[in-house]
Amino acid sequence: MAEPVSPQQGSFSGVFAARLRRQSTRGRRRLGIGAGVVLTAVAATLALCSGPEPGDHEPTVVCSDTGNTSLTADVDADGRLDEIHDPDRSGEGSVLFSRADDRVEVGVGEALGVWQKARGLLTSDLETRGTFGDFDGDGHLDLALFRSQEDSGDSPRSNLLVHEVRYGPLARDLSGSRSGTIRVRVSFFVAAVRATDEDRDGRAELHVFQSAGDGGYTEYIGRQKDGGLTLSEAGTGYYGHGDWDELQPGWSDFGTCVYTSPESTPSVRREP
Repeated sequence: MAEPVSPQQGSFSGVFAARLRRQSTRGRRRLGIGAGVVLTAVAATLALCSGPEPGDHEPTVVCSDTGNTSLTADVDADGRLDEIHDPDRSGEGSVLFSRADDRVEVGVGEALGVWQKARGLLTSDLETRGTFGDFDGDGHLDLALFRSQEDSGDSPRSNLLVHEVRYGPLARDLSGSRSGTIRVRVSFFVAAVRATDEDRDGRAELHVFQSAGDGGYTEYIGRQKDGGLTLSEAGTGYYGHGDWDELQPGWSDFGTCVYTSPESTPSVRREP
């Protein structure tokens, strides 16, 4: 036979049980709110990351205009030639996409994904650099993308948040259907990047100028390897800021576009 419960005991038990119910309800409410926030963030991320898909047109010619100030190529494989503008070839350029009814320009700074932007929210002095070249030799231009922290005075800071290659064809938000890492030697500030194909083997080389301390920069060269790009020191000396402008002016090493008519597809003229 159960022992009788005193009024004080019953009151205490009731209060304790009510408190447990309130805590459980609050816990479920917090869990629901947290889940809602996560789902909202995921939905926003998917919405922001979902750019227009590239087309499936065959690769076209890649060549420079006569002034060597822009590169012409079908970046998004929609059958229309686009323009890449980066006159100094420092990696701060943009793509002017041609469409049937309008033209849209997208800078390399806009190519960062949502999470890549979020990682740098609490970090100042971040700069984005990017350059275009056919690193894997499939005929479509790829994007080598970097985001790093500028030097503190003459001292480099080892904070390279993004170092990746996006393989083409690229969408109009400069995303790629696949990507690979760029294997770096150091994680210092990337001041300039450019792509060349001086050996004309159909695979571009990536040139990266990174801080080396005391206001100087070291050049690294990247080549396609194991699904990404691997950088090795070029051994070309110690550069001051902007010295890379004189190494190869314009886009002349890609060859000049030659048109037989305004509506024709260009061919390439290369200097001997």
